[in-house]
Amino acid sequence: MTAANLLEFDLDALAAFCEQLGEKRFRATQLFRWIHQKGARDFAQMSDLAKSLREKLAGRATIQPLAVLSEHVSADGTVKWLFDVGGGNAVETVFIPEDDRGTLCISSQAGCAVGCRFCSTGHQGFSRNLSTGEIVAQLWHAEHQLRGRLGTTERVISNVVMMGMGEPLQNYAALLPALRVMLDDHGYGLSRRRVTVSTSGVVPMIDRLREDCPVALAVSLHAPTDALRDDLVPLNRKYPIAELLEACQRYLEAAPRDFITFEYCMLDGVNDSEAQARELLRLVGERGPVGRVPCKINLIPFNPFPASGLTRSSSARVQAFAKLLVDGGLVTTVRRTRGDDIDAACGQLAGEVQDRTNARSRMQRAPIAIQPIDSVVQRRTGAAPSGSATETTR
Repeated sequence: MTAANLLEFDLDALAAFCEQLGEKRFRATQLFRWIHQKGARDFAQMSDLAKSLREKLAGRATIQPLAVLSEHVSADGTVKWLFDVGGGNAVETVFIPEDDRGTLCISSQAGCAVGCRFCSTGHQGFSRNLSTGEIVAQLWHAEHQLRGRLGTTERVISNVVMMGMGEPLQNYAALLPALRVMLDDHGYGLSRRRVTVSTSGVVPMIDRLREDCPVALAVSLHAPTDALRDDLVPLNRKYPIAELLEACQRYLEAAPRDFITFEYCMLDGVNDSEAQARELLRLVGERGPVGRVPCKINLIPFNPFPASGLTRSSSARVQAFAKLLVDGGLVTTVRRTRGDDIDAACGQLAGEVQDRTNARSRMQRAPIAIQPIDSVVQRRTGAAPSGSATETTR
């Protein structure tokens, strides 16, 4: 019989496993604490477990972490691990230390099939989904290694963001129990407000997450119109912006926060004009397709890589874009780039992927054709072009 990797189980699944061994649920709770709170791998160390249970576990179970292929530490303290997940695939995980929090960015897939133009992971292609145990193992390793380095038994990681390699909601069956391990008071005890799932917009699974395990939600928006988002985020062709915003409205009914975070990667000459900022204001405002969407806009300076054919918006352009949003009443932040000297910044995670999707040739597309926002707005609403004497400033 193959030994079960206990990192694959949330508490309910671990309790069911213990019942198969003839043990009560409280034994599963003890075992869960040893694994996740204390970082134990050796059943013999678990002193409050009955010797008979430890002997059963030694023959039927294991706690199997991921092999670390490399570790890099940035000048700003950011740490990036490359984990071997077998079959020639490796995924990356990033820890970002800040004064008031420690954030871990976790991968959910070996590669990504969405194929966003500005994302290094997407250009690597897609191999497979990670298992629950492979997702949890990233947190298990980072938390307990960092504790050891700092010489503390206190929790080091206060926030988890599912923003690493992959589209989490396309690996929902493995994601859901992993989230439950993170949130469980007998596991890592993280707040729902401090666990964030980032999605490119898989509408049906946003609704599933709302019902099953609502945590903070970040949506990769990156464009204020369907025409542009179709090119930047190909999933938009299946779930266009209006459908996505409707799903966000529904999600807010159960969300632990009263807003959705919209991620917006700033691309020079592509999505960073003043007219596009005004269209973004309209999109999530009262006059938008679904009415006002309570949100925060997170502007992300693009981290260039050669295959993208894209460049980063200037700092002045980013700040001007942000000012227009703030003046229009939107809470707006500009993400500070961390770990770019070790390729650990947003959009840079690539790992090693045995691509099954032919991504390299698939993503060698013609340059993005930018249709002026003004003409789109004028054709849709009959309004005068922006900058004309009849324009109304919000």
